[in-house]
Amino acid sequence: LTTLAAAAGGGGGGGGGRRRLRAISMDVTGTMVQFSGRVEDHYAGAAKWCGVELTQSEVDSIPRSFSQAYKETCVAHPCFGNDSMSAKQWWRHCVIRCLELSGAKMTRDQEERVFQRVYSIFGSHATYAAFPDARPFLKWAHRRGIICGVVSNADERYGDSILPMLDLADKLSFMVFSKEVGVEKPSRQIYEAAVHAAEPWLMRSARWGPDAAPLIPSEVLHIGNDFEKDYLGAKEAGFQAVLIDRFKNGEGEEWKERGAPVFSDLIDVVEYFAREGFIGPNDHG
Repeated sequence: LTTLAAAAGGGGGGGGGRRRLRAISMDVTGTMVQFSGRVEDHYAGAAKWCGVELTQSEVDSIPRSFSQAYKETCVAHPCFGNDSMSAKQWWRHCVIRCLELSGAKMTRDQEERVFQRVYSIFGSHATYAAFPDARPFLKWAHRRGIICGVVSNADERYGDSILPMLDLADKLSFMVFSKEVGVEKPSRQIYEAAVHAAEPWLMRSARWGPDAAPLIPSEVLHIGNDFEKDYLGAKEAGFQAVLIDRFKNGEGEEWKERGAPVFSDLIDVVEYFAREGFIGPNDHG
C-alpha cells in the first residue's frame, strides 16, 4: 500500500480538468488473478490420482485438446450453459471431451472420478494465485470510496469460491459473470449489467448514501487484458478503460498502437489515475 500511496501522490491532473470516478470494474484472469501450473500437468495428475495412466503423447496433446473442447462446449452451450445447466455440468462436458480428444481410454466411472478431481483442483491454490498488487489496489480504491467489482466471461464459481479463497472478495462489491447475464464481453449488455450491479452499492456507501445520483457509464473505469473484450467493449458501453499487459508477449505494443492506455500492472494504473486527474469520491480538491 505504501507503493500505491506514493504512486497516487505524484503526477499532475489538478485543477478544472479533474474527473470523478465512482466505480471500477475489473476482469479476473490475467488482471487480478493468474493461472498456476500447466493444464496438462493438472489433468494428467488428476487422471493418475484416479488410477488412469496417460501416455506422454496423450499428456502433450492436452493443451490442444482442451482448446478444442472448450470451443466446442462454448458453441454447444454458450455462456457456460446460462440457465440450461449448472457450471459444473458444463465443465464436465468440457473436461471429459478434452480427455477423449487426447486419446485417454476411460470407463464411465473413471471419467466421473477424474472429472471430480480436476474440478476440485481448479478451485484451489494449486491452480490460481492473486497477483501481488491485486489486493493492495482494491484497498487503495476502497479507501477512496470507489466501488469495485468484477465483469468476467466466466461462471459464478469465481465469486463463490476462487476470489474468496484468494482473499480478494471482501473489497469487491459487485460481480457480473457471463454465465448469469447470458452475454459475454464485449457485449454492451454485460457492461450495462455492471452499472446496474454497482449502483445499489453507492446508496449504501457513507459518501453517497440513499440519495446518490444514478451511476453513469462514464463514471466507471474498466480494467482488463483483452483489447476487444475489455477495451473496445467497455469504451463502446461508455466506460473509461485501460489494459494491463502483465505477460509482455508483444500484444501490449499493438494495443498502444490501436489507441488503448496500456500498463504493466495495477500500480501503474494508480499513477495513471493521478496523472489523468481522476479523483475518487473520498478525494478532495
